[in-house]
Amino acid sequence: MSASIHSDTKDTIRVGARRFEQSPYYDFYANDDTVLGVVAGRYYTVFNGEDPLETYWTLRRKVVLYDVPEKPWQIEGPDVVPFLERVFARRIGNLPEGRGRYAIACAPNGGTFMDGILFNLSKNRYWYVQPDGWLESWLVALSEGFDVHVSDPRSRVLQIQGPSALNVMTDLTAGAIDESMKYFQSGFYDIGGQRLYVSRTGWTGELGFEIYSEGGSTDHASLWADIMSAGNPHGMVYGSMASMETRRIEAGILDNLTDFDLTMNPFEAGLGAFIDLDKEGFIGRPALLTANRRPLLLGITCARAVPEYLGTVLDDETPVGRVTAAAWSPTLGCGIAYVRFGSTSDWVGRTLTVSTEEGGQESCTVVTLPFFDREKRIPRGLPESAP
Repeated sequence: MSASIHSDTKDTIRVGARRFEQSPYYDFYANDDTVLGVVAGRYYTVFNGEDPLETYWTLRRKVVLYDVPEKPWQIEGPDVVPFLERVFARRIGNLPEGRGRYAIACAPNGGTFMDGILFNLSKNRYWYVQPDGWLESWLVALSEGFDVHVSDPRSRVLQIQGPSALNVMTDLTAGAIDESMKYFQSGFYDIGGQRLYVSRTGWTGELGFEIYSEGGSTDHASLWADIMSAGNPHGMVYGSMASMETRRIEAGILDNLTDFDLTMNPFEAGLGAFIDLDKEGFIGRPALLTANRRPLLLGITCARAVPEYLGTVLDDETPVGRVTAAAWSPTLGCGIAYVRFGSTSDWVGRTLTVSTEEGGQESCTVVTLPFFDREKRIPRGLPESAP
């Protein structure tokens, strides 16, 4: 079975655009087949007319450029560290300058409000890069009593992902970025005469980098041309969410508001390793101390079909879970999905039934996440083990 184009590329309507932010890179790749979605108030490319399977294998074997809607927020000021320690469930004070850290913000009830990457840019200056959701008002509301300032740096994010991404970045920065730049390391680099922030991160489970522009001070057209010039010799193509979605599901990367929300605590979402419960004072800690710590979000594999998005998972005839994301995995050669179960149980290893994209039902097996590369060897640039 080949990779399929998600049904939401066809389920489109006309909508007023003024409330949403168009990417400064849009004109460089848009065509008559382009379909856009909205995340964090920003347009992104759901589909761009490409062959998703071909782009997927380019991502796995070479390198793909993505224009993503991630939204950085700048938090700065004399009280920035104690403020961030209050907001996030991860320890912040020991994050060195020039490093990023995955950090989760919880609600008072212990629910998962937001996840993203926090970067320490310089003394008393951090960027938190969010996915979907309403982070700014949350940060502003919590800032009372702290000498901090929350602002929008108007940064747009490009991801360069795949095993040849390091070669592209080395050429793009005249050798300044090389294999010595480790996973989650970051810093400012000269790219075509522009000083831009770069991190070794991504949303694909592949080796990759992200380049952050800085609003009106960045010449986006020049940056795009420089990236394409560096990428062309390495076979780089532009890709949409159609290929990225498949790869992020394989990699066990979760999407805020899609796979988890305020009604699921981080332990239930399988993110307990990123909660520093021994750190006092962060929002949600009292609730998490007594919360359920068994996972409700797990994976399923389906040998012959793609599970239906938002489809029902049955144990005999009893509904026990709902699919939050699904795809055909070209690497594994089967359908895969995330399932949010309604209650904790010994689900892993069980054979259940799931509704499929074709409208039928198929048996499926419950597995832990991610579906392969559990040690994250691929994004770390280490030899890939067999799936």
